[in-house]
Amino acid sequence: MIKAILTDIEGTTSSLSYVKEVMFPYSKERLRGFLSEHWHEERIQKIIKGLKEKLKMPVDLELAVKTFEEWIDRDLKEGLLKELQGHIWEEGFLKGELKGHIYPDAYEKLKEWKERGYRLFVYSSGSVKAQKLFFGHTEYGDLTSLFEGFFDTSVGGKKEAASYLRIARQMGLEPQEVLFLSDVEEELVASYSAGMKVILVEREPKDRESPFVKVRNFYEVEEHLTHPGLDLRGF
Repeated sequence: MIKAILTDIEGTTSSLSYVKEVMFPYSKERLRGFLSEHWHEERIQKIIKGLKEKLKMPVDLELAVKTFEEWIDRDLKEGLLKELQGHIWEEGFLKGELKGHIYPDAYEKLKEWKERGYRLFVYSSGSVKAQKLFFGHTEYGDLTSLFEGFFDTSVGGKKEAASYLRIARQMGLEPQEVLFLSDVEEELVASYSAGMKVILVEREPKDRESPFVKVRNFYEVEEHLTHPGLDLRGF
């Protein structure tokens, strides 16, 4: 019996293009000004110290900007970058320059599942701070109260089965009591290997075979909520 629903963000609850075409460019555009303005603050110096250790050399403003811009362009899942972007996005959300995009079906079903007693959680490569900012400033208002917890890559990589075992333990549930929703098959392989129920959310149909139960939106997730599983023919 499913007691909790764990969801990815990009491509699942929210448009992949919004993150890549709005949030990432915003962080790159604001990078130099933000670092210059907040350079001496403890939270920023902590990030710069980590960058010095990673690059094994002194880091000034120019090198920091150059390095972080390169990481954004390469879409690297670097913790230091994620932390910095979280601070930049926080400023953008608080100023009203950014609004978290949520698909209408995701908003409606998450709200309904919460009311029906399902425990809701988020797992994304973006930092927990960024996740809370994203869901705290959406077109539908502050949605953070829908979720009991948020997880990022501090629990492990999203393509590693061990990460999902850690998440289940932190939830206080058995893996088979958790349904994971994602648009990335490798993540579903990992979570399924850990014992979770899984569904592939493919909002834009792709011409490919998949061993997973596949849906186009959260309305269709409802049809599989009682008996979600995996067609093992692909394995």
